[in-house]
Amino acid sequence: MLALKNVQVLYDRAIEAVRDVSLDVPPGTIVALLGSNGAGKSTILKAISGILEQEDGEIVSGGIHFDGEPLTKQSARAIIAKGLIQVPEGRQLFATLTVEENLLMGGFTRSRADCSEMIERIYTMFPRVKERRTQISGYLSGGEQQMLAIGRALMGRPRLLMLDEPSLGLAPQIVDTIFETVVGLNRDTGLTVLLVEQNAQLALQVASYGYIIENGRIVMDGAAEKLLANDDVQEFYLGFSGGERKSMRDVKHYKRRKRWLS
Repeated sequence: MLALKNVQVLYDRAIEAVRDVSLDVPPGTIVALLGSNGAGKSTILKAISGILEQEDGEIVSGGIHFDGEPLTKQSARAIIAKGLIQVPEGRQLFATLTVEENLLMGGFTRSRADCSEMIERIYTMFPRVKERRTQISGYLSGGEQQMLAIGRALMGRPRLLMLDEPSLGLAPQIVDTIFETVVGLNRDTGLTVLLVEQNAQLALQVASYGYIIENGRIVMDGAAEKLLANDDVQEFYLGFSGGERKSMRDVKHYKRRKRWLS
């Protein structure tokens, strides 16, 4: 469905943020893209969504294809119309609009009847959002804002939903609710999901496949259960070694078993 091939991204025509990134998101799957802050995760999503120009970024080599068609030169609006919709890091709601007005903004490409139907479905998924339908979104809690941001994205009836750090800054109970909803959508409707997360353990528990990015390059990929069982992933990304919790500073040697070195 979605394929990136040797994508390189520069900011200000000088700063390399992503180098030779290739990844695939097959239809009907949840694929996780994992890495620390500044690794290049959000840049990849912006490249897919066609919004790099807003930050003086550009794809200088490689290609991005959706259903076999190139996305690289298409506008953000055209990409949304194809069904690729992103929930950005930090939610980025229209803070002065009500909850329901935010949802309607998410359905700007849809008919009024379609919007009404989708709003009711979203209220069923997120009852707390329905309870606050007339409230100004800027006054919602972080968890409620994340639910609303996902609901706004679903208003566009995405074929591929891209989630950028959906667990960031949220209480575990709220995170569980959000991830259960995403898994349910994937299971019940076949919605394809590209999940960008720092929380590797959480992401790999719901994904079928994962990619790990460091300094703008994919350093490891594989089936989610294999990544969870990998000693290096457990030590460096999950913080476990020999059954004991370890911090990044305690990890003196990380023997990366990278596919390009094998």
